Amino acid sequence: MRKAPTILHLDMDAFYASAEQASKPSLRGKAVVVGGLGPRGVVATASYEARVFGVRSAMPMAQARRLAPNAAYLVPRFALYKSVSEQVMGLLHALSPLVEPLSLDEAFVDLEAAGAAWDRDSARRVGERLRTEIRAVTGLTGSVGLAASKMLAKIASEEAKPDGLVMVEPGTERALLGPMPVRTLPGVGPATGDHLRRAGITTVDELAEAGEDELVRLLGKAHGHGLYAMALALDDRPVVAEREAKSVSVEDTYDVDIHDRVRVGTEVRRLADRCVGRLRAAGVSGRTIVLKVRRYDFSTLTRSETLRGPTDDPGVVREAAARLLEAVDTTGGVRLLGVGVTGLADYTQEDLFAQAAGERAELEAEEVAETPLAREEPAQERRWPSGHDVRHAVFGHGWVQGSGLGRVTVRFETPDSEPGRVRTFRTDDPELEPAEPLPLVRVVPSSDPPAPSGPSGPPGPLTASAHRGRGAVDGEAQVSSEPAIFPKSRSGKEGGAAPSSP
Repeated sequence: MRKAPTILHLDMDAFYASAEQASKPSLRGKAVVVGGLGPRGVVATASYEARVFGVRSAMPMAQARRLAPNAAYLVPRFALYKSVSEQVMGLLHALSPLVEPLSLDEAFVDLEAAGAAWDRDSARRVGERLRTEIRAVTGLTGSVGLAASKMLAKIASEEAKPDGLVMVEPGTERALLGPMPVRTLPGVGPATGDHLRRAGITTVDELAEAGEDELVRLLGKAHGHGLYAMALALDDRPVVAEREAKSVSVEDTYDVDIHDRVRVGTEVRRLADRCVGRLRAAGVSGRTIVLKVRRYDFSTLTRSETLRGPTDDPGVVREAAARLLEAVDTTGGVRLLGVGVTGLADYTQEDLFAQAAGERAELEAEEVAETPLAREEPAQERRWPSGHDVRHAVFGHGWVQGSGLGRVTVRFETPDSEPGRVRTFRTDDPELEPAEPLPLVRVVPSSDPPAPSGPSGPPGPLTASAHRGRGAVDGEAQVSSEPAIFPKSRSGKEGGAAPSSP
């Protein structure tokens, strides 16, 4: 392991919910929950104000509504989140060529790779300036962990939340990890944690005391060896700039079980086309087509078929998925469908049957379109997802607060305005149309003085100069508080303000 805490882990704070709060002045400081709003939806992210009521990520949305009935419930806007993520990743790449993204809002950075940091003090200065730049460029906050290994850097950023910086001093790792629960270690989920608890192991210290042989006996060779090394704070994994994708997949969960076999087939073809779209966007192809079906009783089946060579042909993928569906009993109803492709490659092999498969798929689509069921379907009402952007010819930019019974309610406001007024329209109002998200921070000429960094908490509207690469973080930056060394205990952690009640 390194002798200096030069591995940085950044984790944006309640990313989706914070982006929604920054975009919507009327929601700042209030409970916000982002996720699927249907009967079977789950929480993607909850703001810190919503977490006070017990709302957590991956929780069923129905349970979240019971816990926080007065929160704002919004459908995700991935176009916005992706654009903000690109801004944040740009700041990270300005620090080092070795940036390992884990998701839209989380990444490791090797600060030694380009000489951005070489010891404790320089690493802390970089972390402080990064947090300041993120707030200035995006209007959001992120938490930073610094350590000599990836595992400890990630644990440190979790302890720093929200809007803090925590550093693990080299040589203190064992003492730090010892009292922590075993679930703190990566790879220890609910099942493994329960298994260890039944064996009398609840803390990392007890994990280390159990010994490697006992852990191998309890968890198997690979998991036992790895977990013992982590309990000793041993982690030599490098920061890898390119993470190779192993698969590409899409899936949908349906609010009401699908019983019609024709509809199931149509959904599978649609998912296959979406999956191919993602393959082509990533510039890859794949050999193995995978179908996932979750039935009415929650039983989940997966079927796969391996082709002679990698493909990104939509006709081939549709036909393979349809063949896999034929082997699945959907009697009783289907609640989830998914189509994926594995065995990825960066080239395609011409398939002799691709053209024929495409022609057959087109014929099938025409046959489905000609069925009485398809002809009798009424015209669909315009959909207005909660939280999504709209523009009115008279009132300008706003967002959907809710819709139903032929009406849509819109609040007209922008990221840099005061909380706006609410108006209701018919869902078919010709003057109302969907719109693209607005930037969270208004970009002004670089000659204007930058807005000062505010204290921790929900971000207000900011004005900032456009980021211009490495030079934007070269000078000293003022931060709201001195970041702490790693906290003395999990119960009294430092490095971030406590969430406030809405």
